[in-house]
Amino acid sequence: MSIISLIIKREFIAKVRNKSFIVMTFLSPLLFVGIAAFVGYLSSMKADTKRIAIHDESGLFAKEFTSQNVKKGEYKYLDLSLIDLKFLKDSITNENYEGLLYIPNESNSKDFENKIQFISNESPSISFIESVQDVIAKKLTKTNLEKAHLDTLAIKNAESKVNISLTKASGEESVKGLNEIKIGIGGAFGYLIMMFIIIYGNMVMRSVIEEKTNRIVEIIISSVKPFQLMMGKIVGTALAGLLQFIIWAAIGLSLMFAASLFFGVNLGPTARISPELMHTAQQEFAGTAQMYIKELWNLPIASILIGFVIYFIGGYFLYSSFYAAIGAAVDNQTDSQQFLLPIIMPLMLSVYIGFFTVINDPHGTIAVVFSMIPLTSPIVMLMRIPFGVPWWQIAISITVLFGTFFSVVWFAAKIYRVGILMYGKKPTWNELYRWLKY
Repeated sequence: MSIISLIIKREFIAKVRNKSFIVMTFLSPLLFVGIAAFVGYLSSMKADTKRIAIHDESGLFAKEFTSQNVKKGEYKYLDLSLIDLKFLKDSITNENYEGLLYIPNESNSKDFENKIQFISNESPSISFIESVQDVIAKKLTKTNLEKAHLDTLAIKNAESKVNISLTKASGEESVKGLNEIKIGIGGAFGYLIMMFIIIYGNMVMRSVIEEKTNRIVEIIISSVKPFQLMMGKIVGTALAGLLQFIIWAAIGLSLMFAASLFFGVNLGPTARISPELMHTAQQEFAGTAQMYIKELWNLPIASILIGFVIYFIGGYFLYSSFYAAIGAAVDNQTDSQQFLLPIIMPLMLSVYIGFFTVINDPHGTIAVVFSMIPLTSPIVMLMRIPFGVPWWQIAISITVLFGTFFSVVWFAAKIYRVGILMYGKKPTWNELYRWLKY
C-alpha cells in the first residue's frame, strides 16, 4: 500500500470514528426537518392584534377600515372620530393604540392625496402603509367615478382576472413556480457544497496547524513527502465528507419515496396523470401535491446527483488545497484570518449569482460564464443543472475545474513544503509569493 493511501486511510478513519461526526451525520437531517417545521409553525402563528385608532373628520373612510375587522387580521380598526384629536394623540404617546390614522375634512378629493397622516410612536411596516393607502385610494377612485356619473358597478363587472394555466408541449399540465423549485433544489445543493467546503476545508487547515504546532509533522515528514501528506489529508477528509453526503442523500430519497407513496404518485419521468385527475387536482391540496411531486421526479435527478458528487469533489479539492497551504503557512487559526477572506469571497459571489441571475436567465451569458470559472462553477453550475444544461458545457466546466485543481495543488504544495516547518513568524503575501519560487 502506498504512503498516500496510508495517510488517506488514517485521515478517513480518524474522521468517521469521531463521535461528533457520527452524531451529526444522522442528527443533521432531523435537525433540518425540525427547524423547517419550527419555522413553519412560527409563520403560522398569528401575531397579537394591533389596535389602530381612526379620526376621520370627512366621514368617508372610517367604515372602509372598520369593515375589515370581520376578517380577524393583524390590525383592528376603531372609529374614534368623535373623540378629540389631541386626546387621541396623547393615547398614542401612552401606547394605548398602535397608531392613529388622521383624515382631515377636505372639499376636494385631490386634497386627500397628501393631507392624510398616520401618527405612531414607532415606524409602521411598509406593507401596512401600502394597505392603508390602497383602501383610501379605492374609496377616492369610487367617489370620483360617482361624481363623474359613471356606473361603478358596471366598471367593476368589466374588470377581468386572468389565470394562465401552464401546459407542456407534450400536452401535460404543469405547475406554477417550477423555476423557483428548480433554483431551490440547485441552491440547496450549491449551498451544501459551499458550507462543507468551508467546514471540511477548515478541518484540513486545523489538522495541519495542530500537527505543526505539536511538532508531530517533523517526525511525519521524515518518512513522508510534504506533498504526499497534504494530498492524503485532503483526500481522506473528502472521503469522509462524501460518505456523509451519501448517507444524507439516502435519507432524503427515503423521505421523498415516503411522501410519494403517501400522496399516491406514480414515480418516474414517464408517469402520467389523466386530464380529469389534473383538473380535479387543481382544486384540492392532495392533487396539487401530486403534481408538484411528479414534477420533482421529472427533473434530471441523476444529473443533479452525479453533478453534485463531481462538483463537490472538484470544488472541495480546489479549495482544500488553499486551506492546506494556509494551515502550513501559519501557527494558529488567528493568523489564518487574513488569508481566508479571498477564499470565501468567490463562494459568496457564487451564491449571489445563482439566486439573482440563474433563476431569471439560467442560460444567459453571466450564468454560463460563471458556471465555467472554476472558483464559482461548483455552485453556479449546480444551480443551472435542474434547468437543463447541454452536456458539452458541463464537460468543459468539469475539465476546467479539475485542471485548475491540479495547477493549484502544484502551487499549494510549494507553499506547504516551506511553510510546514516555519514557526514563530506571521507570513505575509510577499513571503508566500517568495515560497512559490523555492
